[in-house]
Amino acid sequence: MAPPPIRSFSQLDTLLDPTRPVVTLFSGGLDSSYLLLKLREQGIREVHAVSVDIGEDESTGYKREVAQALGAQLHVLDKREEFAGRYVAKAIAAQAVYLGIHPVSSTLSRPLIAQAAAELAGRLGAQAVLHTANRSQNTLRRLNGALDLLGYPGPYGSPYDLSPVDRDRKHAELRDAGVDLLVGRLVSGDSNLWCREFESGILDDPEDHAVPEDMYRWSAPRPDTAPSRVTVTFEAGLPVSLDGRRMPLTELIGELNVRAGAYGLGRYSGLEHLDHGEKVLEIREMPAASLLLRSYRHVESACLGAELIREKQQLEQIWVREALEGRWFGELRLAAQHFIDACAAPTSGSVTWELRLGGAETRAITAARPRYLRDREAWEDRAIALESAAHRAAPAPAAAPILV
Repeated sequence: MAPPPIRSFSQLDTLLDPTRPVVTLFSGGLDSSYLLLKLREQGIREVHAVSVDIGEDESTGYKREVAQALGAQLHVLDKREEFAGRYVAKAIAAQAVYLGIHPVSSTLSRPLIAQAAAELAGRLGAQAVLHTANRSQNTLRRLNGALDLLGYPGPYGSPYDLSPVDRDRKHAELRDAGVDLLVGRLVSGDSNLWCREFESGILDDPEDHAVPEDMYRWSAPRPDTAPSRVTVTFEAGLPVSLDGRRMPLTELIGELNVRAGAYGLGRYSGLEHLDHGEKVLEIREMPAASLLLRSYRHVESACLGAELIREKQQLEQIWVREALEGRWFGELRLAAQHFIDACAAPTSGSVTWELRLGGAETRAITAARPRYLRDREAWEDRAIALESAAHRAAPAPAAAPILV
């Protein structure tokens, strides 16, 4: 029988054995730091705080300092290459955009984070995997869903699910324990190499959500930046080079975030649904994603037939839905992935963009095996000539028999 999920702080006492290790995801923020404090107070002798590096902004040194102060051992797992190759690349080929509003981002990181934590827990012989998502965060069902589909055998979940704790109380208890975290945080943030995302705090109200300009880093426009061009090249559905320079996907995304971001590109805002249908506001900046997704669709259109693309567009939203709902490792997302991978195999070519402040326009679309015409008049002449030749070569129809 599977152990019950961990959904409250009271369960830490009833479900956890103080003599056995515990793995908990750790961002260095208020919620994850407070959980370390509670585990220490619970008498858990061996706590492993896991930080999965997927290109985030937070400082590893700061995390190590907080974890050490709260009696936990910090593990920083570098998963940047895996995140780009196995998750972001799949999202580009799937045109993973939530309801046509914004590219998905944290959706892609949660299954990787869950898998990394479960694997570490297995190596350490840990009894449980904990995280700190609450019920107003989609992360709750994505991490739990991933751990469930991965078949993690021990208890897992977030004690904040049924036991929310007031922000001031968390600060006060941590301060009393000698850990004084930054108090003046205006929003909740999440970052990786694909996206910087903000929500909550001053962004709680969709009807009034002016975003302070200094929150944007990647997409802060530089007014003195002159128009420029950039060429993005794909091979078998994978972005491989900028301006003819081959580079790993992590570097390509990083460079494109800087180059496209200088023109103020890649800002998104939108409402995303929670587990029971309520919606919350999220703000994103994703300059590289903006250009790569558009580039992919152009190259795909140059390489694939229209009917195939139409069918793929329907499967794209199935793919997005399954990933969003915490079923990345589920059979339907994996089945949709097979179709998308088959479409990606012949998708090779490039797009040249002219970047200017506030916008980007295509200047060239090329394909390895193109379906487009470059000279319509010449094509019409050839098509007519071929049709005429076929007509002349066709045998004359047999005469109908005369009935007497």
